[in-house]
Amino acid sequence: MDADRAVLAPRGELVRGCADVLAAKLAGLPTGVRRIELDMSGVEFMDTAGLSFLEHLGDHGVRHGIEVAAANWNGQPRRILELVGLDTTDPLRGPVPEPGPAASSAVALERAEQLRRLQEEVEQLRQAIASRPVIDQARGILMATHACTSDEAWTILREASQLSNTKLRVVAAAVTASTGTDGPPPPQEVRTALRTAIAHREHREG
Repeated sequence: MDADRAVLAPRGELVRGCADVLAAKLAGLPTGVRRIELDMSGVEFMDTAGLSFLEHLGDHGVRHGIEVAAANWNGQPRRILELVGLDTTDPLRGPVPEPGPAASSAVALERAEQLRRLQEEVEQLRQAIASRPVIDQARGILMATHACTSDEAWTILREASQLSNTKLRVVAAAVTASTGTDGPPPPQEVRTALRTAIAHREHREG
């Protein structure tokens, strides 16, 4: 707080559910606040659902007659704002002015395609994050079983994935599952690919 000005500094990811967190914070501000500023420099990731975060802040300002702003956007969240046509210095000011009518349709189509590609990137990133624990587990298993380094275990998993035409996270999950009590062995094509990749590693060492 600075007199009648409140500064909020979100950190991390701005995704579904964050608007509820913001609502709780806004409700807890002291009376007499006349301006609310969000410093977005600590937000590293935002998906399209995160735009409801901004909508909630804007609605709060209108309902209570409070000036609101969200500034200091960087990286991937800034790209989201650009693709949906918002002012990256302060998206609560409203959309960036469009070009003339003749170009507006083409701009809208291009922006829709950019947003579609960005949503695909977001989904791929989420899958990579979700896959990381099982891949790390599989690397640990290979390191313990074959006395190899972390980098060598990664190379084995990647090569087995390529040889068997199987996604890396699926290969990692098969390796991890096979070490459990009564765990199922990896599929035949994955076993063969793993043996080949391990043999390649031993040959390189030799």
